[in-house]
Formats: sequence, structure tokens, C-alpha cells
Amino acid sequence: MDNFEFYSPTEFVFGRERENDCGRFVKKYGGKKVLIHYGGGSAVKSGLLDRVKASLDAEGIAYVCLGGVKPNPRDTLVYEGIDLCKKEGIDFILSVGGGSCIDSAKAIAIGVPYDGDFWDFYGKGKAIEKALPVGTVLTIAAAGSEGSPSSVITKEDGMLKRGTGSDLIRPKFSILNPQLTCTLPAYQTACGATDIMAHVFERYFTNTSEVEVTDRLCEAILLTMVKEVPRVIENPDNYEARANIMWAGTVAHNDIVGVGRSQDWNSHNIEHELSGLYDVAHGAGLAVVMPAWMEFVYKHNVMRFAQMAVRIFGCQMNFENPEATALEGIYCFRRFLREIGMPINFEELGAKEEDIPVLVEKLGLGDGLTWGFVRLSSKDVAEIYMNAVRAKL
Repeated sequence: MDNFEFYSPTEFVFGRERENDCGRFVKKYGGKKVLIHYGGGSAVKSGLLDRVKASLDAEGIAYVCLGGVKPNPRDTLVYEGIDLCKKEGIDFILSVGGGSCIDSAKAIAIGVPYDGDFWDFYGKGKAIEKALPVGTVLTIAAAGSEGSPSSVITKEDGMLKRGTGSDLIRPKFSILNPQLTCTLPAYQTACGATDIMAHVFERYFTNTSEVEVTDRLCEAILLTMVKEVPRVIENPDNYEARANIMWAGTVAHNDIVGVGRSQDWNSHNIEHELSGLYDVAHGAGLAVVMPAWMEFVYKHNVMRFAQMAVRIFGCQMNFENPEATALEGIYCFRRFLREIGMPINFEELGAKEEDIPVLVEKLGLGDGLTWGFVRLSSKDVAEIYMNAVRAKL
């Protein structure tokens, strides 16, 4: 196990109707005038936005609203939010929505105290030095942004999808009510679940040895997803299954399962170009990319992939041919994704083989993707995309 420092200060407020407490937590963390940042009409139609406003009213907290966040959140709305916050004297950002909404809120929080262009933090790698405090009311279990130090934004000029990170943008509090996820369409639920599993696999496939504790934590989350996702697809109102998935999504990405080990984020980087170019759901893109990446890199550590196959998908270990077990595990993962309604190849996603050179170029590899399990060249990434073109069951 590697040396590590772990800091995760978010206060999690979990359970039924806890959104009614958001005003109290905004006040606890010093908010006096709040930007309520949300997505489309569901927060309005469901009455969630009204409940949030009522909770703020009860604490005497002023607020203004900015809706319109889209999946793969755009820089244009972030600029609008920054201008609005400066004009209104906002001192706290409250996100009401899923990961896209939270990521957009974090970007606004970074941009308000900064004199330059907030994109400097995403496109140029500038370190974050200040940010307004952020709180969240989560409506979808997926991105884990409610507990993470990261944010991903799409720049509309060129459709570049880039990320940034700092503990300064970890939410001060996050309200997690599994009931709020019960109305999600099955496809959106499955996309979220795929993102959760990808967050764990990005940590599970490591070059660090002797990390049994975090291996087992990763496996516990993955086993939970394998059990619970089919249950909520069959019965969307299953609160207990929704609760397990929601908490799994948070734990998957606040890095408790990633400490003390090297991590791999190349699958996420490769997928970002798909959702950036085609504006597809991030989870759907990961369903296509992740098994394709696995097929390309598994020989780097066959026994780790065999371990996944045995411990997560119940495969029998073939001691005479561990490679066969590793490949069976990858097949089982792809089959699971198909069973919950995810695409598994370019055609099903709506991507095009002829766009692979564009995808690779937009990724801007330079000397290669160096973060992770295996260093990848432009040629390697193109081959992973081709694996995704050819994928079938």
C-alpha cells in the first residue's frame, strides 16, 4: 500500500424527505444569499424546488435561481452563473440535481472569486485557490460529485470536455434522499449505475500491490451494484435498493476506495471525447469504452482481471489458463451492462468508426495517456475505440 492523505469533509445528510432540511445546513455553513442551481423541469414539476425554497425561507436565507443545466454541462451557463452571482452578491451555491448540475455549480463557485476566465482551471490546469462554498440536493446516483473534489465541464466552442479538481470544491454538505431517484427512467438509472461501477473499476485496476482493504471495499460496491441495479430496473420504487445504490455512488467517488493505491482514469478520459462529440450520456459512453479498454490492457496483469471475474461475477478460476478467466470476467461485465439496458458498441451508442481519428485528436495525447494502469499512445487509444466498434455478445 502506498502512503496517502485522505480528506473528505462533506457532511452527508441521508434519508427520506431530508431536502426539507437544506436551509438549516446552508445556514450552518455560512450561506446568507444563495444561488439555487438546477437542471430542467423535473425539479419544478416534482415540487422539489418549492420544498428547497421553503426550507431556505424558513431560515431567512435569500436566494436567486438559475436553471437550465444540461447533461455534459456547458461553459456558457457557467459564465451566466458567474455573472449572476457577482451581480447579486451570492455567497453560497446550492445545486439541486445530479452530477451535471453539481459540476456546473462547482465551476461557478470557482469562477466567482477569480478575476480571469474560469476555463483556466479546466483547459489550462491552473490550480484552484478560492471557491464559494457549495451544497447539494442530489437527485440521481451516478457521478459521485456530491462528495468528490472534481468537476467536468464541456466547452461549447470545439465541444471539449475537461475536468478540474480541488478539495476547495468538495461540497460542504450533500443531501441524499433515495426517494428523489425513484422517478428516473430506467435508462438514466442504468447510466448512473454504469458511472458508479466505472469509478470503482478505475481504482480497482491498479499497479499497487497489497491493497486488500481497498480491494475488498471496491468489490463490495461492485457486488452491490450487480445485485441492486436489476432490482430497481424491475421495480423503480424499491426504496431500499435505491438507497444502497445512492450511497454506493457517493462512496465510489469520494476516494475512500482509492486511497493507498495508484488509479487509472484513462477510460474516463477516452469516454469524455465520445460524450463531448456526440453529447451522449456519460454512463452510456462508459458502458461502451470500459470493457473495450479492459480487452486492450488485461494482459498487463491477468491475475487482477481474473480476480475481478471470480470475486465480482462468480466465475470459476481456471488455474491452468488464468487468461480465460480474465476474459470471461470482461464478457460478464459487458453482458451485465447489456442486461440493464446499456449500449455495448459504437453503433448502439450512435458513434461512428470514421470519427475515431477526430476523437483521438481531440484527446490531445501528446506523449500519451500516462495516468493509470497502462500508458496509452494515440495508436493504443484508436485500437480501444476499435474494440468498442467491434464489441458484441
